[in-house]
Amino acid sequence: MRAILGKKILMSRIFSPEGRQLPVTLIKFDKNTILQIKTLEKDGYQAIQVGSGSKKRLTRAESGRLKKINPEFSPRHFFEIKTNQPYDLGQEITLDQFREGEKVNATATSKGKGFAGTVKRHHFHLGPKTHGSNNYRRPGSIGSTFPERVIKGKRMAGRLGGEKTTVKNLEIIKIDLKLNQILIRGAVPGNKNSSVLLWSKNEN
Repeated sequence: MRAILGKKILMSRIFSPEGRQLPVTLIKFDKNTILQIKTLEKDGYQAIQVGSGSKKRLTRAESGRLKKINPEFSPRHFFEIKTNQPYDLGQEITLDQFREGEKVNATATSKGKGFAGTVKRHHFHLGPKTHGSNNYRRPGSIGSTFPERVIKGKRMAGRLGGEKTTVKNLEIIKIDLKLNQILIRGAVPGNKNSSVLLWSKNEN
């Protein structure tokens, strides 16, 4: 598995050589440094822990662990990748592991939209508008006489968004290694400046 953590900058559009309009999302990447290597003998599985971003203050446990790698590095975000590839402690994960035209997945926290009704949250149909109907945006019946309770998982009004979301098979349009930026075709979940994890299960 290959993965790198970046920040969603903006969404725009570009034009293909044929003149087609393509919606794209621009993602920028900071340092992604390997902080821990997990092995089969010690941990029971092979993986690496990666840190990215920066924050003002580290806990004493974090600063003690990072002292061996880079005392000036203060990551805000951590993620783990299961991989069989050989890596070194303190090695930096870069964009050159991906290539243009490749399909990747994007995981992020979706935009929070507050309390929403059934029409907006679950795409329920609207009721009749005319003839004195008072059932225009109401959910309707939520159960039968038995078992005389609301069944778990019933689609009803509630909080919408603000959840971990993955969009799969997004195409990489362009990679800029100098600016550490990448253009992804389509929409990526999350607000502007929110963290986005780009990943692919393929090792190569």
